[in-house]
Amino acid sequence: NKNINTAQIQRNDGLENAYFASGCFWCVEAIYESVKGVKKVISGYAGGHLKNPTYKQVSYGKSGHVETVEVLYNPAVISFEELVTVYYASQNPTSYGQSPDFGSAYRSVIFYQSKAEKEVIETAKNKIQKEYSEKIKTEILPFQKFWTAETYHQDFETKNPNHPYIVKVSIPRLNRFKAKHPELLKP
Repeated sequence: NKNINTAQIQRNDGLENAYFASGCFWCVEAIYESVKGVKKVISGYAGGHLKNPTYKQVSYGKSGHVETVEVLYNPAVISFEELVTVYYASQNPTSYGQSPDFGSAYRSVIFYQSKAEKEVIETAKNKIQKEYSEKIKTEILPFQKFWTAETYHQDFETKNPNHPYIVKVSIPRLNRFKAKHPELLKP
């Protein structure tokens, strides 16, 4: 794993980055890869105390990290606010994970990099709360570091379309999102 603190890297490609966690990163990566204006999605870990965490350490809940994706996007095509809409539309935010993945490594977290992003997230969370009788469990945390996950986790759904988890969990979750927001999908 390599430590990436992209919040401190000055990008010169016109892209911006955002960090989202909502269950298994295989699912979340596939969802954001389907969204217009998204150039790349990287699976990894954020929010914990352990340096260079491994999948095993994160999934056992010992690192404090949550499975997270880094979304590199073109803000001229899609806004951060729309990415937050994707986030809430692609999960059950009242759950401490997404079926069948529950626990600290799979919790719902949006990491913000500025006061403006935090305000967008809080506004969206308050708005979406009206649609649920249960409390939204999404944590809103300051971004610190992103640790890239092991190579075999990157583009997992694309590389493993017949994997039982992908067939039974990831693809149905992706299709539910696509049905809700066809206007946000890549052509």
